[in-house]
Amino acid sequence: MTDGTDASPLSFYDEVGGHETFVRLVDAFYRGVADDEVLRPMYPEQDLTGAKHRLEMFLEQYWGGPTTYGQERGHPRLRMRHAPFHVNPEARDRWLLHMRAAVDELGLPPLHEATLWDYLLRAAHAMVNTFEPTGIGPSAGGRAASSLPLTPQQPD
Repeated sequence: MTDGTDASPLSFYDEVGGHETFVRLVDAFYRGVADDEVLRPMYPEQDLTGAKHRLEMFLEQYWGGPTTYGQERGHPRLRMRHAPFHVNPEARDRWLLHMRAAVDELGLPPLHEATLWDYLLRAAHAMVNTFEPTGIGPSAGGRAASSLPLTPQQPD
């Protein structure tokens, strides 16, 4: 006989509204990115549909939703996937600006909003891979060519 209670707690994904909430978040975020002169060059696709899909899948999986991201793309490896791009503090701050606006649009309860924002803030800071002020976009000759050598150079 059961007492009618569900022993498994809801995931954050379920608590905030599931798929529809993450679609709204990602759509709002990419509305800002679409016109951002610093971030937009990091997305080589003409439209942002693929980027939206990847971010949506990632966030859903991270927060306890479907594991589609892992099935389609494997382990997230966020630092590795962002390594080809010049992610400096300006790019991070612009990413956070657009993500802050998107989170605010959701109108989540304060605890859920703070939980989500804390993660997004930490993730954005972790993606910074250079402090060079220029060269935004894929590093084809940009960041990689001008970075400090990984091993000490012998004097001439």
